[in-house]
Amino acid sequence: MAEFTLQLFHAADQEAGIPALTDAPRFSAVLNALKAQDLDADGVPGFANTLILSSGDAYIPGVFLNASEDAFGGIGRGDILIQNELGFQAIAFGNHEFDLGTGLVANLIKPGEDDPATPVNEAYPGTAFPYLSSNLDFTTDTNTAGLVVPDAQAPQPNSIAASTVIEVNGELIGVVGATTPTIDNVNVRISSPGDITVLPQPFDASPTAAQLDALAAEIQADVDALLAANPGLNKVVLLAHMQQIAIEQELAQRLSNVDIIVAGGSNTRLFDANDRPRPGDSVQGVYPIVRTGRDGNPVAVVNTDGNYKYVGRLVIDFTEAGVIVPESYNPAISGAYATDDLGVTEVGGTGLVDPEIQAVVDALEDVIIASESNVFGISEVFLEGDARVRTQETNLGNLTADANLAVAKQVDESVVISLKNGGGIRDNIGRVLVPTGGTGDPEFLPNEEIPGVKPAGGISETDIANALRFNNELSLLTVTATELLALVEHGVASSSTDDSVTPGRFPQIGGFSFSFDVNAAPGDRVQSLAIENADGSDIDVVVQNGEIVGDPSRTFRLVTLSFLADGGDGFPFPTGDAVNRVDLVTEDPEAPTPDIRTGNATFAADFSEQDALAEYLFDNFGETSPFNRAETSREQDTRIQNLIFREDTVIGSASPGGPGGALLDLRDIVGDVDTAFVVNREAAFNNFVGFYRIADTNGGIDTNGDGTVDLVPGDAGYTTAALDALADDIAITTPNLIQSGFEAAVAGVASMPQF
Repeated sequence: MAEFTLQLFHAADQEAGIPALTDAPRFSAVLNALKAQDLDADGVPGFANTLILSSGDAYIPGVFLNASEDAFGGIGRGDILIQNELGFQAIAFGNHEFDLGTGLVANLIKPGEDDPATPVNEAYPGTAFPYLSSNLDFTTDTNTAGLVVPDAQAPQPNSIAASTVIEVNGELIGVVGATTPTIDNVNVRISSPGDITVLPQPFDASPTAAQLDALAAEIQADVDALLAANPGLNKVVLLAHMQQIAIEQELAQRLSNVDIIVAGGSNTRLFDANDRPRPGDSVQGVYPIVRTGRDGNPVAVVNTDGNYKYVGRLVIDFTEAGVIVPESYNPAISGAYATDDLGVTEVGGTGLVDPEIQAVVDALEDVIIASESNVFGISEVFLEGDARVRTQETNLGNLTADANLAVAKQVDESVVISLKNGGGIRDNIGRVLVPTGGTGDPEFLPNEEIPGVKPAGGISETDIANALRFNNELSLLTVTATELLALVEHGVASSSTDDSVTPGRFPQIGGFSFSFDVNAAPGDRVQSLAIENADGSDIDVVVQNGEIVGDPSRTFRLVTLSFLADGGDGFPFPTGDAVNRVDLVTEDPEAPTPDIRTGNATFAADFSEQDALAEYLFDNFGETSPFNRAETSREQDTRIQNLIFREDTVIGSASPGGPGGALLDLRDIVGDVDTAFVVNREAAFNNFVGFYRIADTNGGIDTNGDGTVDLVPGDAGYTTAALDALADDIAITTPNLIQSGFEAAVAGVASMPQF
C-alpha cells in the first residue's frame, strides 16, 4: 500500500507570445478542472497532496513582455501576475529570465509601486513564490544579491534560493532548482546573467561526462544540505532547466535522493498512450521517462511543451522510504493535457478560466492590438517559426535571413551571406485552423483579416516583434572559408537523427546553401557548401565531399546577429582586425529614442532584426507581390539539405562525360539572351562545361529534328547524342584550380541542361 500519493502539476517555458492571450486563460481552465477532481474519492472535490511547480523560462523578451510597461507600469509584470494567479509554488531560473539582464530579474521578483499612468491602479506584488537555482551564486551580482534568502526553508515570496521545502498535507517535499550553465560559460553563452557566478565551468552545449559530473555535484550538494536541514524529509523534486532533455536524463542517473525531475528548456512533448497532442504537434517521447538514480532508486523525468500549450500532471505513489513507485502510474490520470478549446472541453473546464488571468491578458491585448494596424507586408502562406527552426530550413528562417542580408548590402555591397540561429525565431506568423470536431489534419494558413485593422495575410509590427522577440542587432564580419565551415559545423553539431535534440544554434541562412550528414561525427558533418546568387546558382563552391575547395584563406563578408558575433550559442566567430567587425545599430543622443529609427519601420532600431524584416517586407512583399514561398518538407529543402532525407544537390552533380543538374530553360523566349557563366575547377585535370539542347525537361534528345524524343538518359548512344546537340556558343574550358568566366548570346526556344 502506498505511504503517500503526490499530485504534481508542472509546466516549463511559459515564455508568453501572442498565442498566450488565449492559451494562458485556457491553461488556467484546464488546471482548475484537474485540481477539482476528487482523486482520493472522499466525496470532496480536489486532492490535498498537490504541488504546482515550473522549471523556468516563465517569461521571454517580446511584444507580450513589453506590453506590461503600458498595461501594468513595468516590463514583464503581466507575466509574473499570471504565474502568481496560477499558483506556482516555486519556479526554477531558466535562461530567458536573464535575457534582459539582472536588473529586470530583480524588478520582477520584488514588489513595485503603482504607476498612475497605467489602467491598473494597484501596486505590483512581485513574485508570490521563490525563484530557485542551486548552481547560480547571486551574491556576486549587485542587482539580485539582496533577494537571496536561506535555502531549505519554507517558500518565501519575492525571494531567490537554491531550494525550498513545501508542506503538502503534512508531508515535507523538498524542491531544488538548477539552471543550464550555458547562460554564461567560457565555451558558450545563451543569456545575460550579469555578475552572477555560474557553475560549473566550463560546460558545453553538448557537455562531456566530466562536465555532467561537475553539474551533478553542484546540485547534489544542495540536495544533501536540504535533507540534512530537514531530517523528516525524504521526497525531493528537482526543477532542472537544461535546454536538452538528454541532460536531465543524465543528471537523473548521477543524483541520489532525487525522486522527480521536471525538465525545462527543451519543450519536449512527452505523452502517454492516453494523451492527445494538439493539432500540428508530434509525440517526442513517452511520459514519464523513468531512469535509475545513483542510489539505485527510480527517478521520473517529466516535461511538456511550453507556451501554456499543455498542463503536465504526474500522480505517483511513494513508499514509506520516500521512493516513487513507477507501477502506480495511471495514464488515465497523469500525462500532458492539451489546453486548446477541445482540451478545455475534454476535462470539463468550460467556465473555469481564472478571471484574474483573463483580466491580465485583456489589459495586455489592448496594448498589443494597437500595433496590429502597423502592417509591413503580405504573405499568402503560413510562415513556419516553431521548433522546426531548430532542426531544419523553414520559410520564415529563410525570409528573415534574407532580410538581414538585404539591409546589410545597403551598407556594404560586399556582404554576400547571412547566418543567424534558429533559436532566435520564437513563433510562427500565421494561424492553425483545426477542422470542426477536432478531427482531420490541421490547416496552416496565413493571418486572417482583421476588418479595418489588418488585411488578409498581413504581417504587422506585432507579428514581427512576436516572432523575433529578442530583436538582436546586426553585425558585419569578414570570415575565411575555413572559419565559415567551422561556423556552419558548429550550427549542426548538436543535431540528432530523431530530433530528440533541438539546439537553438541550428542555423538559418541566406546567400548560401549547404548539406550535412547528421550520422557523421560533429565537426565533420557538412558535406557541401556553396555561396549562391539570388537565383540559387552557385558563385563559389566552398566545401565539396566534406573538404574545403580552393584557397581556405579566401574571405567572405557576412551579416549575423551581434549576439552570435559575441560568442552567443557558442558560435566560434573570429575576432581581431582582419574580421573588420561593424555593428550596424548606432545611437543618436538627440533622437527621441536611444537609437536611430528611420525608413518605413520606426518601431525598432535601424539594423535590428525586427527592423530589417519589416523594411524587407515593405520593399518586396506588398499587396501586389505577396510572399508565397510555402514551407517545404526536409525532403524538398534546398538551402539546408539534411542528407538523411534527401540527396545532396548543393553543387551541380555533373561528372566528366555526363549531364549536370542545371537546366537553362529558354523555351518561352524568342531571340537571343545575354548570359554569363562562371565555372570552378578544383580537381587535377582540366574541365570542359557546356550545354546541350533537349526536347523535354526529362532530358530527352531529338536526334532527327522531327520534334519527338528519340533518346532518354540511360539509353545507349545518349552521351554521343548530347555531344552532337551541344550549344556551340556555350562551351567553357577551365584549367585546374582556376575559375573561368564566359559571356554569350544564347538562342531562345530551347531547353539546355549542363554537360
